[in-house]
Amino acid sequence: MNYFIELFFSGLTRGAIYALIALGYTMVYGIIGLINFAHGEIYMIGAFTSFVVASVLSIYGFPLIAIVIMTGFAAAVWAGAYGYTIEKLAYKPLRHAPRLSPLISAIGMSILLQNYVLLAQTSDFLPFPKLIPDFPFMERYADVLGSSDLVILLTTTAVMILLTFLIKYTRIGKAMRATAQDTTMAMLVGINVNRIISITFVIGSALAAIGGLLIASHIGQINFYIGFIAGIKAFTAAVLGGIGSIPGAVLGSLVLGLTESFATGYVSSDYEDVFAFSLLVLILIFKPSGLLGKAVIKKV
Repeated sequence: MNYFIELFFSGLTRGAIYALIALGYTMVYGIIGLINFAHGEIYMIGAFTSFVVASVLSIYGFPLIAIVIMTGFAAAVWAGAYGYTIEKLAYKPLRHAPRLSPLISAIGMSILLQNYVLLAQTSDFLPFPKLIPDFPFMERYADVLGSSDLVILLTTTAVMILLTFLIKYTRIGKAMRATAQDTTMAMLVGINVNRIISITFVIGSALAAIGGLLIASHIGQINFYIGFIAGIKAFTAAVLGGIGSIPGAVLGSLVLGLTESFATGYVSSDYEDVFAFSLLVLILIFKPSGLLGKAVIKKV
């Protein structure tokens, strides 16, 4: 029974990390119908930014809580700046181009960012400092749930609540929903659509950076290629839940994380990806719009 519970919480932790990345995919797609395939690299840049900032602050003897807060803030801001720049340089000029053009641009930007970090840093794995201490009150649950798992779950939950509040109850959130529903009408009622799209990229990138910080501290190492696999898995989770749906991205991430965890624990770690993508295929066969996605009817 303990083994089942351990796999369950491990799956929730995976799903929570996927959710932070998947939200960026689904927000951008919901606003402009574009799959930002460079989003996984933003996650990777967030992890490297966290590594640099945390290492520097540790050298100067800052207390751990200050290191965590300042590192998270710096990673979110820096990744948000990357997201903003990428949108302006790689996607905005192609907004009215054939749909294949921004897709190729996104893939090219992903490769560019990978090689940029490879040249600026190293191809080797780097040890990431442990930013989440072992909490004394968690010792009795150490067999099934670690301190880092708890922090990841709580942080992700808090982010989901704040994001839901932002989208439902703030002017920016209402503008996002209006832009997603009808870009032309949103412009006619005075919404600065270009600004809303940029804000969406910034928020999604900041969330990915928080995910990079959390998972890097949890695993204890990073390299320039971590964004590719994480990005593919998060994109899979977004499609699984229903691309364009924020609750769907969260649900899809949790389902994917639990599937991988139980497949690894009860079958073999060699078949982890097989089960994950097989589940995606089955869902799309029987419900093409995803678990919570809405079928789009095209008018002729």
